[in-house]
Amino acid sequence: MQKQKSASGSGAAMAAAVAPISSVEYVLKQAETAEKFCQALAKLFAVRRNEVALLQLEKGLLRFLCPAELKTAGAIPISSSNAIAAHTASTKKVEVFNGFAKVKHASVFETVKLTNPEASEEPEYATIQKLMSAPVVDPNKKVLGVVQICRKGCDAATAGPDFTQDDVRQLETAAEILAKTPFMKAAK
Repeated sequence: MQKQKSASGSGAAMAAAVAPISSVEYVLKQAETAEKFCQALAKLFAVRRNEVALLQLEKGLLRFLCPAELKTAGAIPISSSNAIAAHTASTKKVEVFNGFAKVKHASVFETVKLTNPEASEEPEYATIQKLMSAPVVDPNKKVLGVVQICRKGCDAATAGPDFTQDDVRQLETAAEILAKTPFMKAAK
């Protein structure tokens, strides 16, 4: 038995039925600033606000858009050999490190004191234990930046669950949406 279209059904509703958009995509597409986008990502991945980083590539340097405290902390040269964000941008590949504390990396940005509204949940000496890093690439294959999600803790066990393949897919979707946002396209 075939269902009939309701007379009250709109064209937009019909289009959504044909090409469903996940609630995640819908929420992310509504975020009109880098800060709101990162807040939405923090909720999506069940991490704290300061465990989401968004960097924009400008003139060979990756500059932080989020967290706000890192905007003035410096920039990462795309040629850096020991910065994960630079490697992600150079290779244009998603990287996952569920044992990040053992990975050789530039830790200078981990030493910057971040404002943390969830301070009671995170010890002051918590460091990045797990990390996902994805390039933000436009349709012309130009790298616009990098988005990273991390889990901090005293050790891997206290940092939370490992990132999964489903998490990677969700981060890739977020990076695709980011590539279309005005705040990522702004840099030249």
